[in-house]
Amino acid sequence: MKKEITLNALYMNSPGQTWAGLWKHPGSRGDFNKLSYWTDLAKLCERGLIDAIFAADGVGVMDVYEGNPAALFRTATTAPSNEPTLLIPAMASVTKNLCFAATSITSYEHPFIIARRYSTLDHLTDGRVAWNVVTGGYQAGALAVGLPGLRDHDLRYDIADEFMEAVYKLWEGSWEDGAVIRDVEAGIYADPAKIHRIVHRSAHIQMEGYFNCSPSPQRTPLIYQAGASPRGKIFAAKHAECLFLVGHHKPYVADQVKSIRQLAVEQRRDANDVKMLLAATAIVAPTDAEAEDLRQDIERTVDIEGVLALYSGFIGEDLSRFDLDEPMENLKLSRGADMSKAMRTIIELMTRSYPDRQVTLRDMGKVIAVPGRDVVFTGSPQTIADQMTGWMDDTDIDGFLLTRTLDPTQLEAFVDLVVPELQSRQRYKTRYAEGTYREKLFGRGAHLPSIHTGAAFRRAER
Repeated sequence: MKKEITLNALYMNSPGQTWAGLWKHPGSRGDFNKLSYWTDLAKLCERGLIDAIFAADGVGVMDVYEGNPAALFRTATTAPSNEPTLLIPAMASVTKNLCFAATSITSYEHPFIIARRYSTLDHLTDGRVAWNVVTGGYQAGALAVGLPGLRDHDLRYDIADEFMEAVYKLWEGSWEDGAVIRDVEAGIYADPAKIHRIVHRSAHIQMEGYFNCSPSPQRTPLIYQAGASPRGKIFAAKHAECLFLVGHHKPYVADQVKSIRQLAVEQRRDANDVKMLLAATAIVAPTDAEAEDLRQDIERTVDIEGVLALYSGFIGEDLSRFDLDEPMENLKLSRGADMSKAMRTIIELMTRSYPDRQVTLRDMGKVIAVPGRDVVFTGSPQTIADQMTGWMDDTDIDGFLLTRTLDPTQLEAFVDLVVPELQSRQRYKTRYAEGTYREKLFGRGAHLPSIHTGAAFRRAER
């Protein structure tokens, strides 16, 4: 039997994301600063049986392009942006099954604070929450929180491994399962003998004390990750239960999926214990012709400067300095002859997606290539369903992160037109599974499986 498609709606607490400038389009409406915007979005997603809203985030405003953030502010490309986790309780209050993944950055916070935040969210949502673990990828974010600068790429992942060990100790090893008693007659809420002091001392993280959150429905929230570099993939294979992939060339994506599944096996996990979700944009209309007209209309709205400013921040290089038609591999970077790992990762993604020619900056910035790293599905419900199921079957992915475009009109179109078509093909659920996010996604227990890295920190019941 072929896989059922898992879907997330990829949003940011901002007026715009990677499709720079779409907030201007008449098909976009609503104010992201209003709570009703998010509760309406949650209800729409649940109506479409979407598994989760994935809330991306970044700290600081990138100021690499032309040496300032003006282009990002002008085009509302990830700026301004608000904190994502505060949205979750409100969205959970108007839904029963929709789940929520949010980004929090290991380089900028302490493990105790993040563990406490996500335990609280897991309680408030009845176990419908996931944490997208990121290490922070640009200089502006590091400076904004008082660090002297961005740490080396691989060092950030080394620190993140220490960070994960610390949060696993808090989530899995602090309170035993029977610690919460709620014995009214005896006047005992929790048994202190079953609550343990946690000590963690590693090269970069120091922590000591009692965790002041009782075990939440999942204990450890579902873990997301999006590492594409070799070090990032090792981290994902060790920790991630959902992995966010990018790319619009099937052989490249299939290779990524295969390699990560193999890495997971090397971590003594099951190859299918990591759900692979590919970033994708769906431009939907009743007919193929109408969808193509809409795509061209959307592309005319996209702001190229905003796209280049965004990529400048991602790779740490001011792309305004270069000829748009120069092959990316020939660019002479400001730090010398060696390209940054971030630049190499993006070039690899782009060149594999365009194997028949050299990739230029214009490919990154011009309208027809936006959103650069994502696959774009355009067409009628039947065409979209053909494309999505084709990608599922040809690459072994588990589903898609639907990138925000016209908001919310295109998500409404997807829910009303594409979802019924996928259901008719028996490739999409007709009702939600019961339980926590982990139970819904994997069809097993609410807690980490025993072969997951974090389960090693679980304290046995006495």
